[in-house]
Amino acid sequence: MLQIQNCSREVTAISIVDKIETTQNISVEQLQQLLAGQENAYLKKRAAAAARRIYGRSIYIRGLIEFTNYCQNDCFYCGIRRSNQETERYRLTEDEILACCLEGYRLGYRTFVLQGGEDAYFTDDRVCRLISSIKKKFGDCAVTLSIGEKSRASYERYFSAGADRYLLRHETADMKHYQKLHPAEMSLSRRRECLYSLKELGFQVGAGFMVGSPGQTADTLFADLKFLRELQPHMVGIGPFIPQHATPFGREKAGSCEQTLTLLSIVRLLLPHALLPATTALGTLLPKGREAGILAGANVLMPNLSPRSVRRKYTLYDHKLYSGEESAQYTAALKRSIDAIGYEIVTDIGDFKPDINVG
Repeated sequence: MLQIQNCSREVTAISIVDKIETTQNISVEQLQQLLAGQENAYLKKRAAAAARRIYGRSIYIRGLIEFTNYCQNDCFYCGIRRSNQETERYRLTEDEILACCLEGYRLGYRTFVLQGGEDAYFTDDRVCRLISSIKKKFGDCAVTLSIGEKSRASYERYFSAGADRYLLRHETADMKHYQKLHPAEMSLSRRRECLYSLKELGFQVGAGFMVGSPGQTADTLFADLKFLRELQPHMVGIGPFIPQHATPFGREKAGSCEQTLTLLSIVRLLLPHALLPATTALGTLLPKGREAGILAGANVLMPNLSPRSVRRKYTLYDHKLYSGEESAQYTAALKRSIDAIGYEIVTDIGDFKPDINVG
């Protein structure tokens, strides 16, 4: 009798996965069942197959340059929040940023991700000059910005200067949950407005959320998935919440790696053409976490090209995965680890492939 019951549950779970893949939609009940661990292996298998169908076994690399850890915001989960007096602040100069790009270019990187806090020092004029300088020196490369909420006019200037992509994780699509994670001066409606403005201006847009952030439930995760289906971003960044000791959430429990992998796979089935990174946060909590992310449907890696002297200062969370190796050494080791699981790191821009069947 027990064997029959187990078989019945397996069939039910597989039908859930198949229905999600076929309809590119999900119900809250289906999400709850998958988060409970039903047929995780089959879910990951279908997600990996969906990624291979569109992108083959190519894994795209983006060179991450964390160019400032100053931030005017005070998000309760973030280690570079303005109230954190323990953070040793830094800003890279334009020459230092261009040197990072040159090193990455020689290693085959063709996308550079400029990530930083919302730092008022980097005015629109400075950001646009930086974009133009990178584009002038590396004309066959894409420039991605990840510098937070700006006005539509600012985004328009960045796009005109040559920026191609913009990453702005929404963090949670539930208003009450958003208020739990952020100070009163920040709002979910503003974050949503920014994301839609970026899409309307022509950017390839990245959204995303943390898994296991304080107050998160199956209902808030369902709101995230519903929002992603509505927004149809080109990229979705999902990683586990990891506490940072000098924040209000410093004593909270870290998010689940297994749930992170489950949600990666679900997003792959909901948005099969999206670019999905296997995040540093996943690699921080789980040995071979980024490889596990790829096997669950991810297809992007973002190695760090920042100078080694500042990598430990960009403390979004504790125990951040860090390599003391030179970028060349680290990239070579990364290629070997990806080869070992049957995938290949490619060095082209790796554009998003639009989904002509979006429902």
